This record gives sequence, C-alpha cells and structure tokens, in this order.
Amino acid sequence: MEKLDYRKKHKELYNPSSKEVSIVKVPAFNFLMMDGAGDPNSNPRMQLAFDALFSVSYTLKFMFKQGKLGKPRDYGVMPPEGLWWADDMSKFLQEDKSNWKWTMMLMQPDFATREDVRKAIDAAGKKKPLPGLKDLRFERYEEGLSAQILYFGPFADEGPTIRRIHDTIKDKGYVLQGKHHEIYLSDFRRVKPEKLRTIIRQPCAKA
Repeated sequence: MEKLDYRKKHKELYNPSSKEVSIVKVPAFNFLMMDGAGDPNSNPRMQLAFDALFSVSYTLKFMFKQGKLGKPRDYGVMPPEGLWWADDMSKFLQEDKSNWKWTMMLMQPDFATREDVRKAIDAAGKKKPLPGLKDLRFERYEEGLSAQILYFGPFADEGPTIRRIHDTIKDKGYVLQGKHHEIYLSDFRRVKPEKLRTIIRQPCAKA
C-alpha cells in the first residue's frame, strides 16, 4: 500500500527556506481544530487540545489503513499547527500573553469526511477518556496568499522574525490579513528550545 506524504506533496508549504521569506498560496485543507485563550505556557487547555488532536488523528489514520472506512489507505500524520491572534493586535508581540486567543489544529487527508472523523472521535473516546474531544471540530480552512519562513529557535525569540515577515509583506506591496500561523515541525517536549523548527506564516492580500 502506497503511503501518502502530504509534507512532500505540498513541499513549498511544509519545507520553506530558512533564509528568505517566500510568498505562497495555501489551498483549502481539512483540519481538526480546538480553540482556546490565554497564555499557552500556563493554560491547561493547551495540553487538552494536543491530547485530543493527536489521539483522534492517529485513530483516524489507523481506521483508514485497516479499511474500516472504505478502501484501505495510508498516510503520514501531519505536524500540529496553531493560529494566534488578539483582539488588539498592537499588543500581540508584547510579553504579556494573557490576552492571546488561539486555535490548535492538525491537518487531515482530503478524503476524510465529517462522518469518518465522528467515528474516529467515538473510537478514541472509548480507548481513553479525553476531556478535549467534546470541543474538537472538523473544518475546511483556506488561508490563501501568505508569507512564510522556517524559523529555528525558542518561541520566545520569534519577534524579530515575525517583524521581518511583516516588513516583507509591506515591501512587496501586500497588506497583512488573517491570523498569525505557526507549524510545529519539532516535538517541543523533547527538542531543546534553540533547536526547535517552526514555520511562521502570515496571510496577506494585495494592497
């Protein structure tokens, strides 16, 4: 059985340059999502989100692979992603993260349906009680035109890179649009902060 690798299929989106900010067009993808608010470093809801997202994503993967949802298919589970924003975006890059809002999400295969996901959520809940399951949603999300770069280092030091992305957007004649987006290529539970690999993405539009 051939294994589908979305990171290779969409290489320009999931393997960007770490030297130059690139402008890409991000199509619509299926995502499992869970919303939250407040400082992600101290909010227990963040862990609930990760537990629920990964549990359902791997359950769905193995249900497809075992042929429980039609024709057997195999694919790699994607890295977690996060949308971040604040009601007052002028305060977004300040040290105080208590006013942040966020959506943690994990991309799902194009062929997954709402019913497939419902079955995976039910199956995951039977294996282990996960409080976050009730707050998961399945949604198709299209980001469109965006600027992005691969960032190496701790999350706390992202500020200059984010400003560089914003400056590039303006220099190329675009305006900022949508929510700050991060894709976590490293497992931050096991990787040292200075070695973390994160795609930082900012949607934009023609001025």
